[in-house]
Amino acid sequence: MPADPSFFDPYRHGFARVAVAVPRCKVADPQFNAAQTIALLRDAAQRQVAVVAFPELGLSAYSCEDLFHQRALQQACLAALADVLDASKGLAPVAIVGVPLVVDHLLFNCAVAICDGRILGVVPKTYLPNYGEFYEARQFVSGDSARVDEIELCGRRVPFGAELVFQARQLPLLRIAIEVCEDLWVPIPPSSYAALAGATLLVNLSASNITVGKADYRHRLVSLQSARCIAAYLYTSAGFGESTTDLAWDGEALVYEYGDRLAESPRFALESHLCVADVDLERVSRERMRQTSFGQSVARHRERLARFRTVAFDLSLPAPAARPLERRVDRFPFVPADPARRDERCAEVYRIQVHGLAKRLESTGIRKVVIGVSGGLDSTQALLVCARAMDLLGLPRTNILGYTMPGFATSGRTLDQARRLMASLGCEANEIDIRPSCLQMLRDLGHPFAQGEPVHDITFENVQAGERTSHLFRLANHRDAIVVGTGDLSELALGWCTYGVGDHMSHYNVNASVPKTLITHLIRWVAAHDAGEDERRVLQQIAATEISPELVPAKEGVASEDGDQGDQPAQKTEDVIGPYPLQDFNLYHALRSGETPSKIAYLSWCAWHDAAKGAWPDLPAHEKRAYGIAEIKKHLRTFVWRFYKTSQFKRSCLPNAPKVGSGGSLSPRGDWRAPSDSEATAWLADLDRVPDEAPKND
Repeated sequence: MPADPSFFDPYRHGFARVAVAVPRCKVADPQFNAAQTIALLRDAAQRQVAVVAFPELGLSAYSCEDLFHQRALQQACLAALADVLDASKGLAPVAIVGVPLVVDHLLFNCAVAICDGRILGVVPKTYLPNYGEFYEARQFVSGDSARVDEIELCGRRVPFGAELVFQARQLPLLRIAIEVCEDLWVPIPPSSYAALAGATLLVNLSASNITVGKADYRHRLVSLQSARCIAAYLYTSAGFGESTTDLAWDGEALVYEYGDRLAESPRFALESHLCVADVDLERVSRERMRQTSFGQSVARHRERLARFRTVAFDLSLPAPAARPLERRVDRFPFVPADPARRDERCAEVYRIQVHGLAKRLESTGIRKVVIGVSGGLDSTQALLVCARAMDLLGLPRTNILGYTMPGFATSGRTLDQARRLMASLGCEANEIDIRPSCLQMLRDLGHPFAQGEPVHDITFENVQAGERTSHLFRLANHRDAIVVGTGDLSELALGWCTYGVGDHMSHYNVNASVPKTLITHLIRWVAAHDAGEDERRVLQQIAATEISPELVPAKEGVASEDGDQGDQPAQKTEDVIGPYPLQDFNLYHALRSGETPSKIAYLSWCAWHDAAKGAWPDLPAHEKRAYGIAEIKKHLRTFVWRFYKTSQFKRSCLPNAPKVGSGGSLSPRGDWRAPSDSEATAWLADLDRVPDEAPKND
């Protein structure tokens, strides 16, 4: 499929571009404030924004105090609002501006929603702070005091009330609800009910003066409200120009989505500016559907929700085109790029794995574990967990019965790493050459390899995988131990394990919900923070070893007696199933977010097509590579086929394992329950929508 610019349009994939505006202001100068508002509105339109929010009482300034009761200021604010309304004609964004309005002899602190020369509705502030430095009840009344649901404004009858939801006809998932400043700070914000009433984008027009520590508190409030409501949240704050008689202002603007910070403005800026981000409305919708307790909350509050009114409006969406996505898409969703967050993540994963294994040992009364040690990533991580679990329980590490089991394709490098790793950790180290028993089984099967023919088919591979696991289980019986599994989440997703008696099975698997990319960093983290010198050296070497099942020899025929097949493994797993960084990316967005393949491909392209852009976790330079849309599509097809079509039967009977992250688990007792005989037709058809080329300018 040739390049399709519209495929690279964020709006096509359920995103909506939003902005929070922080204009300069002058106290009690609505004409100046309107000019600043109009300039930022036009800027938002040029940046193809759908919704832009301005500060609380932005047309008057928040700090007018008793001037709000002056008729001259009230009339000037109406004139300023009319100017903004007129300027909005022909502009796409919904502009939400703050203005004081007199309704039935009462003064309300209002947010006015405007789009293309039309007032969509007016939302009055519900909760008026009257403590500390605030005394809004001196000037305003609560929206609860309103006796009408429509008002005359700028020559039009428009909806009025705190329970309005504005829905774009051209973007049905864009449903906007508005609250004003203090409304967010109360135990049950109005936006909580608005979200249950269907609002996906919550907007807060705030003034919010600054004091020490308040900025962090704002972040926590907005983050938690967006998470609880499963919504996107825009937060404004008054900036430079507000009166500093007794207060100071930092002009902070925030965009959050389902607890995640997407964007924030610089604080204490002197000039007017926009804070822009693309919010994922499809994500919001899916999460509400997935979390059935959201629907239960809707049912519980249905009487209150019946009071909400929906105001439909037309939104002029930007013409489809390739345009950069205004949000960060992590290349490694399981591995934070920030070193501090990554260290915290690694430490937490270790604690979960260790405590899970410790509990299993305590529950069974068994004090020993058997583990196969290959010298590769997965068995290394599992062995590290076993060592820490023994330390936690006060048991000797010699209760870890480690076995390396060289076969026909074991490289000298991995065999040496296995031996050194076991020695550095102080576990009981054993070695069993499985080639004689494998040869016997191959003879029993009449396999040509037993007659000297270089046939390295799936039977040849699985005889070795199965023989290793069979030894481990019988060793566990013999030595009163349990078998600790080593297979990881990425392998389970792709079906890259030998079913039943192979590496698919164990008594307890500590790695089953840990993806391959995270395991690599877990090992590097231990090497950097929690390892002696010998352990550190071997862990660093293991992390740099080619990922391989080591089941097919590099040379024709049977491997030499010492199992030496060269320095690096001959097989490369990623040659068969694709690069783990891409497949883990696909796994996260399919399992955690339920994205369509076409959207996953788009997100993957945003994250991976330019290696020079965006943050990377700590990786060697040669691993920091880019992938074009054709490569992304190719490997995603492999993922879709293996994940949805061929591998579920292996996941339907997994051993127990601790879930470690929100990225998900494939246990049938956890996050994922699926039929073993489903088709991948719908997912492959959606993938066919992905072009093979990107626009040349990208």
